Amino acid sequence: MIEILNSTRIERARETGALVADILHTLKQRCTVGTNLLDIDRWTKEMIDQADAQSCYVDYAPSFGRGPFGHYICTAVNDGVLHGLPHDYALADGDLLTLDLAVAKGGVAADAAISFLVGRARPAQSVAMIETTERALAAGIAAAKPGARIGDLSHAIGTVLGEAGYPVNTEFGGHGIGSTMHQDPHVPNTGRPGRGYKLRPGLLLALEPWVMADTAELVTDADGWTLRSATGCRTAHTEHTIAITEEGAEILTLPGRGL
Repeated sequence: MIEILNSTRIERARETGALVADILHTLKQRCTVGTNLLDIDRWTKEMIDQADAQSCYVDYAPSFGRGPFGHYICTAVNDGVLHGLPHDYALADGDLLTLDLAVAKGGVAADAAISFLVGRARPAQSVAMIETTERALAAGIAAAKPGARIGDLSHAIGTVLGEAGYPVNTEFGGHGIGSTMHQDPHVPNTGRPGRGYKLRPGLLLALEPWVMADTAELVTDADGWTLRSATGCRTAHTEHTIAITEEGAEILTLPGRGL
C-alpha cells in the first residue's frame, strides 16, 4: 500500500516527527558510559506515554523477527546495525550506539535513527562511517522531489556509500510510512536513476542509509531480532522521515521543531 496524505494528516506527521526527533535527542544526551540498554528502553516508553503517543515496535511481529518485539526502541551496539533488541548491557567508552525509533500519534507514524559514539573515545573509522551515512541521507533527501523516482533517491544514497568504500546491502532499506510504520515503496540504499515509483506531494518516506565497515552480509543474533555484521565489524545507521511537498522534501524528524 502507498498512502498519499492530505494537508491535515501532513500536519499530524509533523507533530509525530518532532516527537520522534526530540525523544532521540533526549536519549542521546542521557546515554553515557554505564547506561544500560534496558534503561534506554524504559526512558523511551515513559516519553511516548507522556506524549499520549503509541509505540510502533512493542507489538510488532513481522516475518523476519521473532515477534512480538516487546520493546519500545531498537538499540544496536557496535556490530549490531538493525532491529537491535534492548537487553541487559551497560555501554562502554567508545561504543557505537544506534537508536532507531518509530512512534505513531494522531494516526500517523514517523521513524528515525541516529548513530553516535558513547563516552570520550572517538575511533576514526567509526566517526567516518557515521558521517558517511549522514551524507548519504542528505543526498537522498536532496534528490526527493515531485516527479523524481525512487531509483533517483537510491542512486544518490548508494553513490555516497559506494564512493566511501562501503559494501551496500539491499535486503533492508528505506520505506513508505503513514498510518502504519512500514509501507511501500521500498527504497533500497543503492539503485539505478529513473526507475521505480514516481514521487508525489503528500508521500511520506523514511530514508535510512546503513552500512557495515567491511561486509554486506548480515547475520541474525540469538535473540531472533538483532541483525549484526557477519564479520563482527562495526556498523552505522542514520534515518529521517520526510514528506514530499510541491517544493521538494521536508524533513519531519529534526529535533527542536517546537514541541
